[in-house]
Amino acid sequence: MITHTPIRPRTAPRWQSVLAIWSILAGVLAPRTVAGQAVPPSENDQSAAPVVLDRAVAVVNKRVILQSDLEDEIRLSVLEPNRGGELTPQQALQELISRTLIEQQIRQEDAQALTPTQDELNARLAELRKVLPACMRQNCSTNEGWKAFLEAHGLTQERVEAYLRYRMEILAFIEQRFRQGIQISQQQIENYYQDTLLPQYKPGETPPPVGQVAPRIQEILLQQQVNQLFSSWLNNLRQQGDVEVLDPSLEAADPQSGQGRADP
Repeated sequence: MITHTPIRPRTAPRWQSVLAIWSILAGVLAPRTVAGQAVPPSENDQSAAPVVLDRAVAVVNKRVILQSDLEDEIRLSVLEPNRGGELTPQQALQELISRTLIEQQIRQEDAQALTPTQDELNARLAELRKVLPACMRQNCSTNEGWKAFLEAHGLTQERVEAYLRYRMEILAFIEQRFRQGIQISQQQIENYYQDTLLPQYKPGETPPPVGQVAPRIQEILLQQQVNQLFSSWLNNLRQQGDVEVLDPSLEAADPQSGQGRADP
């Protein structure tokens, strides 16, 4: 489920206002192999046992999720700036299940995703390199530091860009589907200012006037409503979908535990 933590108003890139949804979504899945496919023993080594390259771990409406997809999801979780740590296999599977359901619904609705331009993708990547905790340690602002970061996490530039592009496309779909028609009243802005923003300031600190922060508050309230609509929609997809987890060790006690979170 997407959560929101109130923060003091500040100027922020547009992507940060909707970062909450990112952790439910993820990038293009790794190239698939046939589940359970095995490499035959060498002709010169008849004693060699077959080696399983991949295996199915879940099926979502007849769509197979493989062990390789799970491993890819865990590797890519390092690109989530607000994640508390690496995904567990159980969390990774829940995110894959959610994303598969979303992808299937988009195809069913014949929705047209908004493909980001290369400039938009480059801007998103540049911001990511500044805020990722691991990047701060490895100085990802430099080409050498970024290359070291990718190598340390088994990633490539192409893989990261595909991951970000895909997520930006799905995010655009979610924004279009759930944001349209939402209206935020002046009274809602006033209530948020009085009840949520002002208590964040210590005695003696001067808060900004409501008029100055009204656009930021409006964006926060809009995103909260988008989050609620999206979460209800996704829960409904889960209830209606045919989801089978083939590996009992990957069963999650809470189906929502795999959904990431971030501040808008």
